[in-house]
Amino acid sequence: MTVAIEPMRIKDLEEVLEIERLSFPIPWSKRTFLYELLENEQAVYLVAWEAKKIRGYIGMWMVIDEGHITNLAVHPAYRRRGIGRVLLETLIMESAKRGIHRLTLEVRRSNLGAQALYGRMGFKNAGIRPRYYQDNREDAMIMWKGLQN
Repeated sequence: MTVAIEPMRIKDLEEVLEIERLSFPIPWSKRTFLYELLENEQAVYLVAWEAKKIRGYIGMWMVIDEGHITNLAVHPAYRRRGIGRVLLETLIMESAKRGIHRLTLEVRRSNLGAQALYGRMGFKNAGIRPRYYQDNREDAMIMWKGLQN
């Protein structure tokens, strides 16, 4: 499979929103994504293209020299094909280019697949945010990765 990674654009939002709805119990709204793309100068969002369709996306906020990964999602029909890994690898490279020294994210305690991906990519468990998720009060694992700049 050949996946192309590109910056997210407004015209990508309908496909992104569909993946968002299929991936999260409380999906982000179109308005939230528009804010991220048009107003948040510290945001970086990428999409993965394959066969002229968006298969996944990833986002990050830059805070001084740290990056906070806000979301990573792959369309359910295309999971476990390496798209999430390619998105994450690309975001890590882009982060280093922008002077980011460390990346962090939260992941559901029950999301073992995502935890395994992050672990393979060098993220380490650094703690728990109790009852972090609004839909079911599930704990979030906090993970960090240092970057070589």
